[in-house]
Amino acid sequence: MTRHRFHGDPARFDIVAGFIADRFPDARYIADVAGGQGMLTRILRKRFGIEAEVIDPRGWALKGVPARTEFYTPAMADYYDLIVGLHPDQALRSVVESAARVAVLVVPCCNFWTRDIRLGRDELIQQISEFHDSLGGISERVTLAFSGPANHGLILRPPPPDEGDSVRGAGQELRHLLCPANGKLAPGAHAGRYRIRRPAV
Repeated sequence: MTRHRFHGDPARFDIVAGFIADRFPDARYIADVAGGQGMLTRILRKRFGIEAEVIDPRGWALKGVPARTEFYTPAMADYYDLIVGLHPDQALRSVVESAARVAVLVVPCCNFWTRDIRLGRDELIQQISEFHDSLGGISERVTLAFSGPANHGLILRPPPPDEGDSVRGAGQELRHLLCPANGKLAPGAHAGRYRIRRPAV
């Protein structure tokens, strides 16, 4: 049997996957940012049937794990229902900034938030929370049941919708009709009251 070696508590992937399935039951598409070898993505897909994928420029994903070998930016967030940053390192700020658009679960391990101030774990989480709250979002501190100290994180939810979000909501619903692999419309795709008709060839 092949064994994979990881830094930190290897149980974190199972625990975080279960947490996601419990707290975000409606999430269908998840970005696993800086997900490395993709163990979290693998568990989310196989155990919970969630369309997760790794976004990580290092290209370390295990065989069979869907992955995009590129840097993550907040502009990518609109495709997903949830952005996950489990120890996202340099992608920390991009993950947090995505919470202006979609829900985020972020579990930081190092201070890649600011180079100007030395921050411990609690101070780092507080700074992130204050930043998101200042934008009108909602933050909730969580402690995950794997070995610490890097087992504290935040659920970040976007600011309440404004009047223009009815149009954006329609677009967000329609994005689920696209195939994640190639961005093309799935055969017979439909979402709620929206039905896509392909032009005759």
